[in-house]
Amino acid sequence: MPQPHRKHLLTSVQMAHFVATGALRMDAVVPDEMNQQAIEVLNNGIPGVPYGTPLSEAFVDSDFVQRLVRLPEVAGAIHSLVGPEPTVDHHAVHIRKAHEGEAQNLHGDAIIDVRTDAFDVQLMYYPQDVTLEMGGTLSVPGSHLRKTNESDTGRYQNLLGQTRLVCPAGTVQFLHHGIWHGGRKNDSDLDRYMFKIRFNPTVRQVRLWNTDDLYDEAVAAELEQSFPWYENATGRLERYNRILLWRAISGDDTYDPNYWVTRVSNRPQRVVADRVNNPHAAANKKEMA
Repeated sequence: MPQPHRKHLLTSVQMAHFVATGALRMDAVVPDEMNQQAIEVLNNGIPGVPYGTPLSEAFVDSDFVQRLVRLPEVAGAIHSLVGPEPTVDHHAVHIRKAHEGEAQNLHGDAIIDVRTDAFDVQLMYYPQDVTLEMGGTLSVPGSHLRKTNESDTGRYQNLLGQTRLVCPAGTVQFLHHGIWHGGRKNDSDLDRYMFKIRFNPTVRQVRLWNTDDLYDEAVAAELEQSFPWYENATGRLERYNRILLWRAISGDDTYDPNYWVTRVSNRPQRVVADRVNNPHAAANKKEMA
């Protein structure tokens, strides 16, 4: 794929928002003429792509998808999140029929993932205006770094602060693979369409975006976000995990504006063991004797 122009890469503030929330939304970024084609294209199905196919070699049988991932803003976000040549994990067309009476359970799209310095990203494209009645994707902001096993969260029905996607046609949303989400039932008179692709990185996800604002105060503000469903104590651990991820992708293993990590990783190296460095050592030994 051609490399995106620097101006289309994500900023550090946008990346910090993704690290904190697990999602990045780009409203109406796909042109109307593509949105008008999309329903027919998705109804006909998108040809399969073998797991691990480089993005530049994938979707050779779908001009529409190639155009989608090469849109400047979309290509810039993909590069910023997973690098210049990610591979395709899988893709799918999801159609929620009108008045479909079933919602998808809350879930994450992975078994337990122990990676702390890497993540997969899911692109979700919505070719229509999505209203609340159409059952847009529900997600739980800030849930992506809490380790769960795929559908273990299915017993949870409603969490304070969850969001249901309502968006204009042509919206693209990028999700961290671990975020808790699920499609809601469609109570409208229209079928609802969504196309997704999951990308796997093939390079270290370090400073792949526009880093001109790397140390902007707004970065720390994004990383410090809290969400209504967090517990008082464990919610702090979520912020700790964000800092670990930000350190990994920013390449700065000292970044810690509120000392979440520093407090529990401090390992003093200086050892005082002789009279020169500790003139009181001999006196203390004598007293102990």
